Amino acid sequence: MTVIASVFALVLLITSSRYGYHRDELYFLTAGRHLDWGYPDQPPLTPALARLMSAVDPDALWVLRLPAIAAATFVVVCAGLLAGELGGGRGARALAAGAVAAAALTQTAGHLFGTTVFDLAAWSLICLLVLKLLRGADPRWWLAVGVVAGLGVQNKVLIVVPVVVLALALLLTGRREVFATKYFPAAIGIAAALTAPYLWWQASNGWPQWTLSRAIAGGSSGTSDSPIMFVLLQFGLFSPLLVPLWVYGLWRLWRSPYRAFALAYVVLFVLFGVVGGKAYYLGGMYPVLLAAGSVGLAAVLGEHRVRWVAVGALLAVNAAMSAVLFLPVFPVADLPETPVLAVNYDAGETIGWPRFVAQVAAARPPGADILTANYGEAGAIERYGAEYGLPTPYSGHNAYWWWGPPPDTATEVLTVGIPHDRLVALCATVEPLGTIDNGLGIDNDEQGQPLALCRDPLQPWSQLWPHLRTLG
Repeated sequence: MTVIASVFALVLLITSSRYGYHRDELYFLTAGRHLDWGYPDQPPLTPALARLMSAVDPDALWVLRLPAIAAATFVVVCAGLLAGELGGGRGARALAAGAVAAAALTQTAGHLFGTTVFDLAAWSLICLLVLKLLRGADPRWWLAVGVVAGLGVQNKVLIVVPVVVLALALLLTGRREVFATKYFPAAIGIAAALTAPYLWWQASNGWPQWTLSRAIAGGSSGTSDSPIMFVLLQFGLFSPLLVPLWVYGLWRLWRSPYRAFALAYVVLFVLFGVVGGKAYYLGGMYPVLLAAGSVGLAAVLGEHRVRWVAVGALLAVNAAMSAVLFLPVFPVADLPETPVLAVNYDAGETIGWPRFVAQVAAARPPGADILTANYGEAGAIERYGAEYGLPTPYSGHNAYWWWGPPPDTATEVLTVGIPHDRLVALCATVEPLGTIDNGLGIDNDEQGQPLALCRDPLQPWSQLWPHLRTLG
């Protein structure tokens, strides 16, 4: 298990600096420079981590991604430990760790600095701690559950949903005794205390996270999924070759004293599918399913070395397939000729930002402010714009809207990615200045977006600003 986790971390580290920043990473860096107890679209933990890593080296992408690599590696280790708690020996622990390391979601989440990988790590640890409690461990482990749950909310509020569902599943499957300790309410108190500053910020600002969640469910995000796609993508999150293993694990858990995990998976599957959740929202459940399947598979393999070699080879093939599609393996120039961009949306969002900023700089008249359509564009200008003397950009997207509009004295504003029909409602004169072209033929979210000069706003920017707010 240790060897598997080490190799996994090494692969992520080696590939961490290929391609470039993801739009979300650029946003987290900017949010880290505006530290607060909350943001309209996320809690403060990940921006705070981005600020910390930027203090180490503001220009090194691999440094920014170190926490993500560590968190993903921790998920791999947790999978092995989960298998051990479920009664598996060394072989089962290695199988579970190998299966999770070979999975598409673990690799792609570990490659990018973002909330998803920390959510996976927090949920994996909660599953491990709850499993220990179900097996009769010291009830003081509940205090650790409270800490992890509270910190998990400070990373991504979504973790509340699986925590509540798992608690209800434990009650419904007759495991009430696990709650019969003074440490359980203490754990709730710890989690509530850690969560309180973020909830206070949300309440003080009109609960924008709720508005954002509804926008994502309605398809506003680049990774939003329809209910049908949500179901289909469950067979690809941890790679198709691993589906039999986690389905087997689901069946084994249902027939075991730990069926609460199986029930929680089914409930979450239905819940996220109905409300329009993204496919990866369910990702945190798969390490425990794969661990349970690995324990059963290891028992079947027994002492047959040939069978172990065959299974190991299958996992290696799965890992290689995941790496080719979800890690930056191909040269950037070759990507349009591969299936990567069709399968991996995020790969396209890590390409072309320096050239994007150079084009913005070339189009900008001296002295003009800059207004972008989304936080990725604004974050890229903040990251690379100093080379061209660009000012701090403005945007109505998510937290950027909270950081304020252009000054009312701004009579010329270069707009990026904002449609012409929207601009004519803002400005007396709109002059098209071309479109963004990454020069690689890669169809990402910025390719072909318009550049325009907005002259003489029809109202002061402070009055226009409420109409430019976008959450999604």
